[in-house]
Amino acid sequence: MSAAIMGPAVSTFFNPQFSTPFAGAATPFVYFACLVAMLITASGVMAMAARLPSAGAFYTYVTRGLGPRSGFVTGGLMFVAYALLPPAEIGLIGSYVQGTLEAELGVHVPWWLLGLVPAAAMIFLAYEGIGSSIKTALVLFTAEVIVVMVISIIVVVKKGAEGGLTLAPLSPHSSPHGVGGLVTGFVFAALSFVGFEGAATLSEEVRKPRRNVPRAILLSVILVGGIYVFCIWAEVNGLGIEATNNLTGSATPWNDLAAQYAPWLNLFIVLAAVSSMFAVMVNSNNGIIRIFYAMGREGLLPRWFAHVNPKRKTPTNAVFTQGAFSIAVAMIVGALSGGLTSTSGGSNVYGYLGFLLTLGILPVYVLTNLAAIRFLRGRPDFNPFFHLVLPVVGIALMTGLLVGQILLNTTEPYASFVYVIVAWVVVVAAGAYWLGRRRPEALAVAGSVLATGDAEVDVPAGTGATRSGNRT
Repeated sequence: MSAAIMGPAVSTFFNPQFSTPFAGAATPFVYFACLVAMLITASGVMAMAARLPSAGAFYTYVTRGLGPRSGFVTGGLMFVAYALLPPAEIGLIGSYVQGTLEAELGVHVPWWLLGLVPAAAMIFLAYEGIGSSIKTALVLFTAEVIVVMVISIIVVVKKGAEGGLTLAPLSPHSSPHGVGGLVTGFVFAALSFVGFEGAATLSEEVRKPRRNVPRAILLSVILVGGIYVFCIWAEVNGLGIEATNNLTGSATPWNDLAAQYAPWLNLFIVLAAVSSMFAVMVNSNNGIIRIFYAMGREGLLPRWFAHVNPKRKTPTNAVFTQGAFSIAVAMIVGALSGGLTSTSGGSNVYGYLGFLLTLGILPVYVLTNLAAIRFLRGRPDFNPFFHLVLPVVGIALMTGLLVGQILLNTTEPYASFVYVIVAWVVVVAAGAYWLGRRRPEALAVAGSVLATGDAEVDVPAGTGATRSGNRT
């Protein structure tokens, strides 16, 4: 699930060209730096996943480490990060398939109509249960990795567009816009890593979650991150430095690479791209549904979200709410940013929502590492390097990136998205304050249900909440 949410093919085929207007030919370096940063940041996430297995994931970790109000804010930020991925993919699938149909067959079908097909399939799989989603994701993930690696290896074997391979794209000096370009390009690289923690939301549905979930997180970052760096380096070599610097978000460079180096791969490129987008959509959707379920179960959202279908054992109210939200957001953003019939409308849905959701997840990584330091401090298994040094470095990296967006990114509308996140945090924090004043019993048990179904919490006297016991 973690690897499928990251989406090796979609993140390789489409995310780099959102970075290249800023980082240019240095985009492979940006992805390598992002891989290192995410490995460091993941240390705190893995530590908490091993000790607090819960469907609430980050919401539970931050609640137990920093308090229920911070956990509620984290849930709000996770909503931005995970709930916006499915509509972003609806826009991307629609625009990509529309453009492909027009180029190959001369057929025009509006992107929004094409996007409704995978959206309906996403809702169906979520309704059927996590088993169906994971099996689908595994097949799609395997297929997309094979395709993206084959075309990359072909480009490398043929020594690229300029008659020889170069390591220059792995240097920051290749950025045509200096440090500012690297910082902004880093956000789109980080978008490619969003979801590495997705396995944590399955902690209540997996065997031995305290061991298997941290392993899944670590291996996903290493495996998929390595694929990114190699394939994007091959892409820059295949296109050439100048052509890479001229890429825009609406470009489809991997179609061009296939046409130039392996025309027989054209159809496979299209299928891998679509399957990867769909896998990202399905698995990110499963992640936010389980966070809705956990917060509804504990009373921080309406308990309506915690309803579980007795036959399929899935939180069906959360499934249909998130599905309707995804479709509505994709249509509204597309209509406002480029229209429902132009491919630019769909690609802007992906670009804008992708940037916004990445800014939403970065503070969550910061909060989780802070929570890990506080939660693990003083415990017998506390390790100064893994539970203090690495989380502190991760906090510094993610905070520095957010600050860099404010100071260095002047490109609109992206520059304004930082303030959208700030405004959202203020709104969610106000909601947490209201809950603390009006419903303290809900905050008292927040984050208490772990993978065993048992509540582990110290409840203040007088709240009327249960101190322990099975709450599922």
